[in-house]
Amino acid sequence: MNIDICCAPCCWGVDDIRNPYLPPWRRVLDEASEAGYAGLELGPFGYLPKDPDHLADELEQRNLRIIAGTIFDNLVDTANRKTLIQQARDICLVLKRLYERGRAGLEKEPPMLVVIDWGHEARNQTAGHPQRAPRLDAEHRVSMYAHIADIATVAADEFGVRPVVHPHAGGYIEFADEIEQLAEALPHDCIGLCLDTGHLRYSGMEPQQSLVRYAGRLDYVHFKDINAEIHARALRLETPFFEACAEGVMCPLGCGSLDYAGIRDALARIGYRGAITVEQERDPRQAQGSLRDIAQSLAFLHSIGFNSRRDAA
Repeated sequence: MNIDICCAPCCWGVDDIRNPYLPPWRRVLDEASEAGYAGLELGPFGYLPKDPDHLADELEQRNLRIIAGTIFDNLVDTANRKTLIQQARDICLVLKRLYERGRAGLEKEPPMLVVIDWGHEARNQTAGHPQRAPRLDAEHRVSMYAHIADIATVAADEFGVRPVVHPHAGGYIEFADEIEQLAEALPHDCIGLCLDTGHLRYSGMEPQQSLVRYAGRLDYVHFKDINAEIHARALRLETPFFEACAEGVMCPLGCGSLDYAGIRDALARIGYRGAITVEQERDPRQAQGSLRDIAQSLAFLHSIGFNSRRDAA
């Protein structure tokens, strides 16, 4: 499979811009390029330079592109709508200008805005537990879908950026029934799906089955692998999601419990030709192992038949 293979700043523990232990952003770009990736995501807005011309110059020096930006925030609370819309505009403005400079999107496809619900203590505590996790009532689901639709309209209509929803462990779009409800509520021409193999497994689903089930809505895929022993312990102890990541629940591709040969076959069967982004959340104080791990993950993908278009070129 010739496909664009990217990575994300979370591989260096970059998830929260307020974390005092984040590595320098130039190191992330240097190591993403050194490992052989075609591009990467923006990560939390403001970690990489907000000036698109400055960022484009830095990316061009390393033969990298930005594949996507991310809204990682409370999508449920009506009081947060204004903030969500402003985030969408800020992120998409950078993505649009990078695209115009040839430093965003891959294979001439526009960049994406990945939309993730986050910020609910009760759900974070029950990540991976579909039977125990509290659920939204109909009123709050409708509110969340309205916020997602508003974000999608801003991204697509104002900036030409493709919006996708990412079901995420610890948020209110996590489990199989919640993904199904979202798919029924919002059509594909409004917003696509970004399915993450690690989050699917973490939350009790089989990645291959989900990729095939939502093939018609699948615009983007994240690859992770999971250490089964740490995962089982996290579920048993109801460890919050990012605490489990700090404990090493995410591992290099090919070292965990996911069947990547089966995932490859599922993607080939549905004719997936979008980008893949490798992720491995960790504590940023463990970033000294990031280059080794992302290089190992990319080498593993090559070994099972994923060929990066960057390498093919």
